[in-house]
Amino acid sequence: MPIFRVDPSRGEPPFQQLVDAVKRAVATGALSPGDRLPSVRDLARELVLNPNTIAKAFRELESEGVTVSRPGAGTFVAERRPTMSREERRRRLEEGFEAVLTEAVPWGATDEETRKAFEDAMARLRGAKGGGS
Repeated sequence: MPIFRVDPSRGEPPFQQLVDAVKRAVATGALSPGDRLPSVRDLARELVLNPNTIAKAFRELESEGVTVSRPGAGTFVAERRPTMSREERRRRLEEGFEAVLTEAVPWGATDEETRKAFEDAMARLRGAKGGGS
């Protein structure tokens, strides 16, 4: 199964789907610091996307510190190191949680269901990183 998938039927732009897929692969350990990403040309061919779409995603990933480009060598997963202040991390986490809760509250999700879903998602990420469950 490919690490990177883009679904044209989703409302989300393809470049954003690719950004999210790379971040997910890093979070789960499917990609590790120092791993080389496929070239823009190869990934465009594999995903049947315009190379400019891939390049845009790669620029976004680099600007966020997820990847680093090495001229003539390619794009690599960056070494993990704090790239933002604790306050900025907190602000971004809160924004992300707020976006999820904005969807979940109208569904009638309880606080307990929300906490459990969060804990389950964290466990899946940890399990994927550890190679278990």
